[in-house]
Amino acid sequence: GFMLANILDGIMNAISMGSLLANLMGVTLGIIFGALPGLTAAMGVALLIPLTFGMPAVEAFSALLGMYVGAIYGGCITAILVGTPGTVSAAATMLEGPALTARGESRRALDMATIASFVGGIVSALALIFIAPMLARAAMCFGAPEYFAVAVFGLTVVASLSSGHLVKGLISALAGLFLATIGLDPVTGDMRNTFDNPNLFNGLSLVPVLVGLFAVSQVLVTVEDVVRGVSLKESTVSKRGISLKDLTGNVVNFIRSSVIGTLIGIIPATGVSAASFLAYSEAKRFSKTPEMYGKGCVEGIAATESSNNAVCGGALIPLLTLGVPGDIITAIMLGALMIQGLTPGPLLFVEHPVTVYGIFAAFIIANIMMLVCGLIAVRGAGKIIAIPGAVLMPIVITLCVVGGYAVNNSTFDLLVVAIFGTVGYLMIKCDFPQPPLLLAMILEPIAEANFRRALTISQNDYSIFYTSPVACIILLVSLLV
Repeated sequence: GFMLANILDGIMNAISMGSLLANLMGVTLGIIFGALPGLTAAMGVALLIPLTFGMPAVEAFSALLGMYVGAIYGGCITAILVGTPGTVSAAATMLEGPALTARGESRRALDMATIASFVGGIVSALALIFIAPMLARAAMCFGAPEYFAVAVFGLTVVASLSSGHLVKGLISALAGLFLATIGLDPVTGDMRNTFDNPNLFNGLSLVPVLVGLFAVSQVLVTVEDVVRGVSLKESTVSKRGISLKDLTGNVVNFIRSSVIGTLIGIIPATGVSAASFLAYSEAKRFSKTPEMYGKGCVEGIAATESSNNAVCGGALIPLLTLGVPGDIITAIMLGALMIQGLTPGPLLFVEHPVTVYGIFAAFIIANIMMLVCGLIAVRGAGKIIAIPGAVLMPIVITLCVVGGYAVNNSTFDLLVVAIFGTVGYLMIKCDFPQPPLLLAMILEPIAEANFRRALTISQNDYSIFYTSPVACIILLVSLLV
């Protein structure tokens, strides 16, 4: 009964007027951020965090999850209409989308993508609701060595985020590890690497770093394109939508792809794009007409879009239960949880059950809103894509400045935004992946504090890391990754 009361309270929080509006705003902005090529899902979530700073936790997460779900879905609009992926997650959708548009079936493809995304989101939401509390219960017995191992495992995600540039990815991650040591030593309380600058005594704030790395840098790249005169042409969306036969014929495909997406989401160190390509190849293998794939086949879109939205729910599982982000957006969400004063991990479920169930409910609502907004947005999708960068970018920069300043009301943070924006721009230009830097910055304190705590417990005996079976297994898996 106690549990049911918590669940109901959580749901009430998620369907309050404030939460629903926040969710709707998040989803709408998300679809736009996903669809516009210069704006990324990570950038959208990073810009929302400072705006949700003062909100109650469930309201804040309604907005953030709305943005997450909307943006992952929004990428398919550009992939289908213009043949450029709006977000990384939509890369596999480009295998079928443009071919359908060329045949004059863009509306059918977009409808399919919308419904598939919704199915994927709901399947992963169910997994989140059933698996997360169980995993949290299992993790209740975790001590310092186990948490250290989990943080190291989180850092192995760098390998998959560094697509093709592993050495550069590692350099980026090591830079992130170093930046995270600025400020107070977690064990002795000494000052480290602060260069006697009082602004650095508490370390670098996450939000200005996020905003700089993922928003300002992207703006600089887009501005460069605008100066060069690169832009997308407006495209029109066909009249004929999806048929009932398209949907009924894809039920098995929907479920298979959603399950693949959820499972890949749960395992940190695997990305959204991995899930959608895997789901695509499985759908092709099981298909009655595999020769149609690549020539504009709705089945293919059903597979890629249901799997990449299922990754969202899957990735929230390790984030909430262990505090391990599986990809870059959940890493940013981890920052949002910390700012809300919620420490992710098994205790979250014990100490803040109402908030957790509120977050679960908000995730489901975000998917419902995505379905409704998506089916509406698809009609005017051609117009969304044609918004010129010269109009968008000043708006985004304004948001960056406001967001960077708002969290600590400090002008020093604006300097941080500017520096990281420049660094991020140079990283993009030199093929250094940015996500590893952020991921390392977020995981370093968890890894370091638990590493040193474990050694304090064992009186500097390193065997504590391999005599604990859980820690040992997790470290071995990290080694394999």
